[in-house]
Amino acid sequence: MIGYNADLHNQVEQLSNILMQSEPMRSVLEKTKELGIVNYYVGAGCVAQTVWNYQLGLELEQGISDYDVVYYDDSDLSAQAEQSFTDKLQVALKARNIKLDVNNQARVHLWYKDYFGYDISAYGSVEEAINTWPTTATSVGVRLESSNLKVYAPFGLNDLFGLIVRANKAQITEKIYMDKVHKWSAKWPSLKIIPW
Repeated sequence: MIGYNADLHNQVEQLSNILMQSEPMRSVLEKTKELGIVNYYVGAGCVAQTVWNYQLGLELEQGISDYDVVYYDDSDLSAQAEQSFTDKLQVALKARNIKLDVNNQARVHLWYKDYFGYDISAYGSVEEAINTWPTTATSVGVRLESSNLKVYAPFGLNDLFGLIVRANKAQITEKIYMDKVHKWSAKWPSLKIIPW
């Protein structure tokens, strides 16, 4: 498998090559950069699933339900501001039929309990939020800086390239993890699932 057990520099290069081959991913990366927001990443499932598809010889967009864009703005925690950013990005993507999931990580603590059933503390940065994402392979954020891919991956990239799904227990419950495992295993049966 490409990138697996490679050095980090090589892994970042491979990740960039793979992601830029995906038309939706490339569009989201380029258009988000054009909006001029500083504190953001494209990340989570859409990054991991693009790599999984590449490793398995599938269409790069197969099974991807949406493209996650996360940013951090603690000056405006309103849902309206978050929606405004979503609308701007959707307009920038024009007619492309790309489903987005845009979240201001500064306001996640306001709705987390309603969605997952328990409270969390407010995040202090977008990177702090990524540190808590459900699996090591999906705890990855990327963005374009100049023409280079900037990568934030607190658990590295080896699980991502190795098709390994391992729980990141910083915040999630076993149920949240198992829900992800069941959903992903149905779409990508070749994933190596590490038990909770």
